[in-house]
Amino acid sequence: MLNVKLEELPMPTTDRSIDRLIGWLVESFCFVRRKGDATADFGSAAPIHRMLRDHFLKNPNKSWDAQELSDDLAMTPAALNHHLARLSQSGLLSYTNEGKGWRTYNIRGGNLLHALEFCFSQYSLILGYKMEWLGEYWKREGLTLESEISEESQRPLSLSIVDYRPPQDGASDLTQWMADFGLLGDRPGAELLSGSISEQLFNLLLTTETPLSLDDLHEQFGGQKARLGRILERFRACGLVERIPRTDRLSTALWSAMIAQHQRRGEDWLLKKGGFMRIVPEKEHASLLQPLNKGKLTIEDVRAAMQRISSPDQMLLLNLLGGRLPLGYRLVGSTLIDCKENITTRLDRLLRRIRRVGTMIEEILNSGDA
Repeated sequence: MLNVKLEELPMPTTDRSIDRLIGWLVESFCFVRRKGDATADFGSAAPIHRMLRDHFLKNPNKSWDAQELSDDLAMTPAALNHHLARLSQSGLLSYTNEGKGWRTYNIRGGNLLHALEFCFSQYSLILGYKMEWLGEYWKREGLTLESEISEESQRPLSLSIVDYRPPQDGASDLTQWMADFGLLGDRPGAELLSGSISEQLFNLLLTTETPLSLDDLHEQFGGQKARLGRILERFRACGLVERIPRTDRLSTALWSAMIAQHQRRGEDWLLKKGGFMRIVPEKEHASLLQPLNKGKLTIEDVRAAMQRISSPDQMLLLNLLGGRLPLGYRLVGSTLIDCKENITTRLDRLLRRIRRVGTMIEEILNSGDA
């Protein structure tokens, strides 16, 4: 069964040695847990790295069994079977039981680029029908905020692609879908069970229109805010959820910041360092400062004064006043079709990077410089 996790990484820039490129490929497919700069020599000593570099990629027309590989890598066949299973589940390797009884493995299509194209076709197909399945649960209409500000920076995509399998014991159809998509993390545990906090959060996002802040969710579900935040960040990493400024609360945040700074620093500070003279039209100064001096400023006063000021400028004013606007989480896109197009585009970008690195690996191997 196809079962792979993909992670979006920056393209290799300066060092494009064969070990660096294969290490990048291994990390992008999440074949190893230890990764990044903390891994010495790009993980070139890891069994899966050595199998790819010295066997499957170097001799793509040859098949290998666990016994042969164990002799070369000084590992037991049982220890290697785990790595061979990961490579096979990703779609990069195929295998056969014909011959002397050992299961033999080979790179699909006779080279890395062919194997990647086979994989990419499967990944896109599985992602497509999994997103269509979500239509049964999608209830939100996708209404935008009055002063919409898009997400500043997306999290790198971290997406699991697993072929269909029936729900495991205790799991619902939705929690199984979430686990196979990567929304429950590498080790779902109790979150896979029907009615888990992750399922409740995701169901709420599937039905609500307004972005939900951590405070909103903590008030509704209780528990630890940090845990709720980790769950929502996993949703973001999978490309289904975005985090945007709650501009519907901008007037409230400005009102609170103006009152606090007026009490602490006074009117002169608000005009000069607080941003009034820089951002707020002069004719609106009195409508804010007079109620402030009397202690009668209302949110409606602030909203009326901000009508001709753009949302980015209001955000800047809030920053100068030392205020903070809450962020809200919501599903990406106004409709399921929009959401599907967004995640498909992001997956295509990730796959283009993998294809480019695969091309560089093939060029190095064909030139004999490896």
